[in-house]
Amino acid sequence: MRKFKHKVALTLTTATILAGSVFASSPANAASSPIAACGGGSYHVIDQHALSSYGTVYLMYNGTTDCVVTWKTAYVGTPTEVQAFVERESDFKAVVDDKKYSYYAGPVKIDAPGTCIIWGGSTALPSGATASAWYDYWSHCD
Repeated sequence: MRKFKHKVALTLTTATILAGSVFASSPANAASSPIAACGGGSYHVIDQHALSSYGTVYLMYNGTTDCVVTWKTAYVGTPTEVQAFVERESDFKAVVDDKKYSYYAGPVKIDAPGTCIIWGGSTALPSGATASAWYDYWSHCD
């Protein structure tokens, strides 16, 4: 019985450690640039918009897929609400990433060749109040 309890305790401890490492490492904190956040490769920046002094929303494209990342420039390293958003006009499918992040939100990706998209993002203050937000209207219709 003692060996069984020890194995159960060891298994639970291992599971807790593994779960903690999964939750502690977030893909939204791993990239060194907006292009890297989208996966690198053939992505290139086709548009961007400054969110005052709080961040920049980047729109990247690889010939088929649009990718949006909101990169923080204020409160970097402090988890605050950050949003990246993209929506396809042909069927109004939207993809959004809106959580507390230390560095950036996204990537949010959508295939949209031949149709327009709405894209944008926002950042918040540590208090939770919106610091800056910007959303384009239907654009990039290639």
